[in-house]
Amino acid sequence: MDFDGLAAALSRMDPVRQVGRVAVVEESILRVTGLSRHARLGDQVLLLTGDRRVAGEVMRIGDSDIMVMPYEDLQGVSRGDRVVLTGASDLAPDDSWIGRVIDPFGLPLDGAPIRPGGLARLLRAAPPDPAGREGLGARLETGMAVFNTMLPVARGQRIGLFAGSGVGKSSLIAHFARAIEADVVVIALIGERGRELRDFVQDVLGPEGMARTVVVAATSDRLPLVRRRCAQAAMTVAEHFRDRGCDVLLLADSMTRFAEAHREVATASGEIPSLRGYPPSTAHALMNLCERAGPAGPEQGAITAILSVLVAGSDMEEPVADILRGVLDGHVVLDRAIAERGRYPAIDLLRSVSRSLPGVATPDENETIAAVRQMLGTYEKSEILVRAGLYTEGANPELDRAVRAWPELDAFIAEAEANDTRNSFNRLRLILRRAGAGAPSQAQRGASRHGTGASQPAAQLPALPRARVPSGTLQEVLPPPDFAR
Repeated sequence: MDFDGLAAALSRMDPVRQVGRVAVVEESILRVTGLSRHARLGDQVLLLTGDRRVAGEVMRIGDSDIMVMPYEDLQGVSRGDRVVLTGASDLAPDDSWIGRVIDPFGLPLDGAPIRPGGLARLLRAAPPDPAGREGLGARLETGMAVFNTMLPVARGQRIGLFAGSGVGKSSLIAHFARAIEADVVVIALIGERGRELRDFVQDVLGPEGMARTVVVAATSDRLPLVRRRCAQAAMTVAEHFRDRGCDVLLLADSMTRFAEAHREVATASGEIPSLRGYPPSTAHALMNLCERAGPAGPEQGAITAILSVLVAGSDMEEPVADILRGVLDGHVVLDRAIAERGRYPAIDLLRSVSRSLPGVATPDENETIAAVRQMLGTYEKSEILVRAGLYTEGANPELDRAVRAWPELDAFIAEAEANDTRNSFNRLRLILRRAGAGAPSQAQRGASRHGTGASQPAAQLPALPRARVPSGTLQEVLPPPDFAR
């Protein structure tokens, strides 16, 4: 028997509980009298109504009453029902939670009993002291060629995956859960469809993935307060393992649903929406949660966070995307047009950035990355000309090399990496050599930046007579890559 866990649970029990009464029942909130002198903001309460027990959270404290938002629906609640003040809103993670699926309250969703840890942690803890935090650590192996090279993930880095629905965010997160280097993986499934939880645990992660993973889930049918708590609970679990010296990988799907849940809670509490429908506190809620991830002190581990962001209509300027893009250490944009032509992951490399560069790469690797980005940029500027058959090989040597390299570079972004980062860079350099291009010199890169290079920019290409473009030229210049692999 686990006497330590039992002793910890007993130590948190209060023999005296304050009791109030329901005074007002509204659609999503309660007003309770008798507790305003004892309750604290964020405390939990237990509503006793008939044979039901409904938990809730204190959202506002007035002179004579408190406002409570429930974790469940208020069906059957009436005036005069008793409300018991149960204490702070906290969570007590335990090492035995690895391999388990839990809800935001630390209760099991996989049918087996679970024990709480000996130390209760606040759900809204403060981030680590900024003066004592370490910098980003070494580059991590990700199991994907593009993230080993062009978009590296460093220990303690926080990256956002920005995309619309159905573009492949969840699949990419599932790959990271299995492949990225970490001691422990914590996954927050916020507002996901209920049927997907079992599939994700059994089919996507499987026994091998679950062997190092804690899954915290709040499905879409849960009330907004529970969905908001899901992200906070997952971060609390990650902090538990970080403080034990573990390197933790935190995956959240998605931060947009966390922000939407916070909006519902805040507006129900009386906050006025102002930022395109979001209340002002949304920015602070997102920033506080993100700042809790990352590297900590020298004697602690680090939380590497990969957070998905659902971008409505692919609008990268909408409030949630704009706030997160500014606070994170990198952003990866997934493009629907790329997904529709069959390349997964549908990463738009030129719009994606990893702020761990150039620090985590060697000078030679940084030159290779710069050469690839320059080549992709050159191709993108003239892609319409090439695809329309309005460009003839030989008119622009720089564009010639980009056209030759593009099919292989496009396929490289979708490739898995069974070996290591060195092998990924070797393949990238091979693609450049086949195209007849190497890493640019300092003079070439400076000339490219200032628009004074020897090569004529693609935008200034001379118009070519259509009669010189025979049938089939487009297929000869740009053979379509095989995306059915």
